[in-house]
Amino acid sequence: MLKVRRSRLYTLWFGWYSRRQFRRYFNSVRVFMQSGVQEMDRRTPVVFYANHAYWWDGFWSQLCTEEFFHQNLHIIIEFQQLQKHRFFTRIGAFSLDRSHPRSAIGTIRYAAELLTAESEQQNALWIFPQGKIEPVDKRPLFFYKGTASIVSRVFETVPRIYLVSIVSRIEYVDEQKPELFLSFKEPLLVTPTEFSGPDALTSYMQRMTETHLDELKEKIINRSFDAARTMVTGTPSINKRIEAIRRFLHLDREPV
Repeated sequence: MLKVRRSRLYTLWFGWYSRRQFRRYFNSVRVFMQSGVQEMDRRTPVVFYANHAYWWDGFWSQLCTEEFFHQNLHIIIEFQQLQKHRFFTRIGAFSLDRSHPRSAIGTIRYAAELLTAESEQQNALWIFPQGKIEPVDKRPLFFYKGTASIVSRVFETVPRIYLVSIVSRIEYVDEQKPELFLSFKEPLLVTPTEFSGPDALTSYMQRMTETHLDELKEKIINRSFDAARTMVTGTPSINKRIEAIRRFLHLDREPV
């Protein structure tokens, strides 16, 4: 297993690089956030679980952490991918190898240790339980039980943990470049008394993510963006540059 080797310098660089990439390839990154997400008790660890539909999914977790949370970010990446891009361990990533069950058990144990470690900041784990990129509208979703197993292991050390559903969609709205939409659900505080086992929790997360994705899709269809925060604004696309040039040259005036 590849473990975290955090570096503040790498983290700062990756935050800058991610913003640069999002400004280049997207018109904007907009975030919907329900109440309570930024008001979580920092002494309680949190697991952010998300759908996995895009190559970009590993990038926006760092941006959200910088913009909204200032937590100790940890993220699970498949062993084969992290082996190719080991620098991600410098920003909080560690590996999961599902082809070796004993290694996977070690990853679950290690994730729980990171979540329950002593820290002045809130410990956070970002995870994509689908385990692979799949179409955003695929139904039903299939989640591996690893997330729920981590929760079960956490309860051996601390009495509660937050679960937060996050979903993402990339859509073309009114611009040449696409928009990235992120949505955070209100945190669910889970205790051992309410924990009914990995199977039940995994089923709950699957249903929640499906409903959450449908809600975000409906907002995009209806252009209901008033509650969204713009986290990144992209550089002007070609059509915007041409429009600006036409305005500068007064070519957009109607003939007299």
